Amino acid sequence: MVLLSTTIRFVDLFLAALSVGAMFGVWLVFNPKGMDGASYVALQQQGIRTLNVAMPIMGAATIIATLGAAALAPGDKTRIVMLVLAACTFVAAGLITRFLNQPINAIVMRWSPASVPDGWTALRDTWWRWHLARLACGLAGLSLLILAEITRGMEA
Repeated sequence: MVLLSTTIRFVDLFLAALSVGAMFGVWLVFNPKGMDGASYVALQQQGIRTLNVAMPIMGAATIIATLGAAALAPGDKTRIVMLVLAACTFVAAGLITRFLNQPINAIVMRWSPASVPDGWTALRDTWWRWHLARLACGLAGLSLLILAEITRGMEA
């Protein structure tokens, strides 16, 4: 049981770090401030192509691993609460992605960098705001996950 618990905790932290790290990387690289339309569309389309499949799979696996870690923490109420809250923040990030970012992604994928539509900045800015919300959820979840791990067994 110790090996299973350790393995799930490792996988959970590893997947969460990769997922939230990717979100953070998007925040660093994809910031649209000062970017012209053609550059924005080309960069965004490349990001959509490379992240649109992998990220939802990693996010779902992170949620499952986080809930698994919570299930394997009987008697440690504080840790269980932190893990369940972490899973909730990862679910929130996934819902933001699926229902707010991905519909915009589908629209951007139809654009041509050579002919960006009028009003493109409004959609860009909406996508960016939702990305920041998604990142905040991911960072909160990862923080809770790390706290749950470093405070493991400390309940009085």
